[in-house]
Amino acid sequence: MSHVHELVIVGAGPAGIATAVESYLQGVRDIVLLEKDTDHNATIRKYYKDNKRVDVDWKGQKVELDGNIYFIDGTKESTLDFFDEILKNHSVSLKTHVEVTSIKKLEDGNLEISMAGETLVAQNVVVTIGRMGKPNKPSYKIPPSLKKRIAYTLDACSEGERVLVVGGGDSAVEYAVDLGAKNEVSICYRRETFRRANPTNQDAIADAIINKKVEALLGENIEALEDENGSVKVIFQTLEPRIYDRVIYAIGGTTPSAFLASSGIKELDGKPIHDAHYETNIKGLFVAGDITQERGGSIALGLNHGYAIACYIMGDCRVSR
Repeated sequence: MSHVHELVIVGAGPAGIATAVESYLQGVRDIVLLEKDTDHNATIRKYYKDNKRVDVDWKGQKVELDGNIYFIDGTKESTLDFFDEILKNHSVSLKTHVEVTSIKKLEDGNLEISMAGETLVAQNVVVTIGRMGKPNKPSYKIPPSLKKRIAYTLDACSEGERVLVVGGGDSAVEYAVDLGAKNEVSICYRRETFRRANPTNQDAIADAIINKKVEALLGENIEALEDENGSVKVIFQTLEPRIYDRVIYAIGGTTPSAFLASSGIKELDGKPIHDAHYETNIKGLFVAGDITQERGGSIALGLNHGYAIACYIMGDCRVSR
């Protein structure tokens, strides 16, 4: 028979790490943490710009931390260091470059986790896949020839480019402000204001617009993209077409519905159904973090989810701090 792990966690973001660490502190010792990327917290590494503020009260939403992980306000870099440290101090096996394709309930009540060329069996499985693992893409078709000109992060941007940022949330605003220092930048948003962004970012984008570092195209929609001799021709709904060197989409992420469906997890209104302990319709299979939230992003809520699941699995709760 295959070895049966006590706990397997899919996704090494804040909720996944919290579930692992809190379970360890409650007495679980056979824990496997799976991550399809090169390291933990891939969303923070990829989609947060350098020195981005990371607050416990995300978007002003106050969350009291329930468990043993004492998270404080910081930056992208300090947050990654923080999770490095707590992983190092607890016996959690982190396996990277592993993509889970499905989870199946076995006749003996355990759960089988399928990956490319490998399977694991566990008593309990927690899915903490973040929404930004699957960033939203526009409804219109992107010409294949423009693939290298379209991005969802700042990684490919060069100085001196003419850039269009699409979106109106914190990431879009931060990208536009950051790029505006050394590029010709426009930001296109379908609404008339940037009210989705936090107050700090609203002030920053207003300042950038006033000082002509960023051009705001508000209340505007994009209908299509075309290849204009290797550059991106953007077809707007009301404005005349414009040419850009690069277009960056920052329009959020989506729940990985296909994966959830393949694992038998039921959804309602785009979110997995779960009870007060974050257990899904399948006994022993839990969900936590961004995919359970209306608008993902709160690290504090993810930490609390991990603590709640650990307590439920062990039938007890102990807070050491």
